[in-house]
Amino acid sequence: MTALATLTNHQIRLKARPSGLPKRDDWSFTTEPVAEPGDGGVLVKTLALSLDPAMRGWMNEGKSYIAPVGIGEVMRAGGIGEVIASKNPAFAVGDAVSGSLGVQEYCLVPAAEVKRSGLFKIDLRLGTMRQWLNVLGMPGMTGYFGLMDVGQPQPGETVVVSGAAGAVGQTVGQLAKIKGCRVVGIAGGPAKCAWVVKELGFDACIDYKSGDVKAGLKEHCPKGVDIYFDNVGGDILDTVLTRINRKARIIICGAISQYNNTTPVKGPANYLSLLVNRARMEGIVVFDYTERFPQAVAELAGYLKDGRLKSKEDVVTGLNSFPETLLKLFNGENFGKLVLQVA
Repeated sequence: MTALATLTNHQIRLKARPSGLPKRDDWSFTTEPVAEPGDGGVLVKTLALSLDPAMRGWMNEGKSYIAPVGIGEVMRAGGIGEVIASKNPAFAVGDAVSGSLGVQEYCLVPAAEVKRSGLFKIDLRLGTMRQWLNVLGMPGMTGYFGLMDVGQPQPGETVVVSGAAGAVGQTVGQLAKIKGCRVVGIAGGPAKCAWVVKELGFDACIDYKSGDVKAGLKEHCPKGVDIYFDNVGGDILDTVLTRINRKARIIICGAISQYNNTTPVKGPANYLSLLVNRARMEGIVVFDYTERFPQAVAELAGYLKDGRLKSKEDVVTGLNSFPETLLKLFNGENFGKLVLQVA
């Protein structure tokens, strides 16, 4: 085993609450020695981190579904790692694990934090490390429970997914196809649109950057929209609301178009369509489903294995590149699930 005393932990901490897009100045880069775990604790070497749009919300002061990251704290992030020291009978040295590891090279998880950090052993026979940050990780779980529990898809229904080439969107669309639905994606740029149709098997994809979303929905959803899985909010949500069917389900997963606003968040102007169509709009927060993750992992891993589900990751290497890499999410640069390779 590595002599822990010789290891140094590089960390990225929140220095200031960003206004608009986070800047490099909003972070502090710190180092500290790596400590031994106490009784019941675990020390994890971070291998890769999941970079997600939700991280922008965690930087803001104010009440939300999860406490904000405190000034001076290591930035919160889900990740995959390897146990390098353990005083907890549930974890052995060498175990591959997933959990809230933070933007750092090593994560010391005290006994009291093991459950809260969501630390659990992962089985690399079910999927690769990167897939455990994507389809088998938080994005896949979000897509699975958002679609299946909130959306309740029925064969033959029309499902529209915004952010279709992103981490959550790619799983939602493919899962909806597996469940017998017609699936129309909304994504930015011809390459992403071609990929979701040709590679992932969506029925159509609307390019919001060069096309008219309203005209695209009219063309590709001639029978209207039964389920809309929303990752972007803003104008696209408003446009889809004009096309929904009676008893439609709108899943509010995120609103990436609004996360870096310096003005108040723009709400849906066309919300009366919910009344006219007796439709419902419901939010999904993945942490509500942690007890049921194994059920979703088992089903999705089966689809990965038989080739019905594909998983695309966009991998950037180096902890120090975190501030710039995170911004790829907000300018639409990432193609697939954004992963930061740490070791």
